[in-house]
Amino acid sequence: MLVLTLVLAGVGFALLVVSLVTGSVVWAWACIAVCLVGAVLLLAGALAGRRR
Repeated sequence: MLVLTLVLAGVGFALLVVSLVTGSVVWAWACIAVCLVGAVLLLAGALAGRRR
């Protein structure tokens, strides 16, 4: 789960760079969406690890 979170963080960063270079708001919203999914997965992984 942590690896998937790191991949999503990398994708989010790439989308952020693309949105800054192109000036497109759509890419920025895609970055936000990907980062939110990554944050939820990180939280779920932390809670699952805490229960063990």
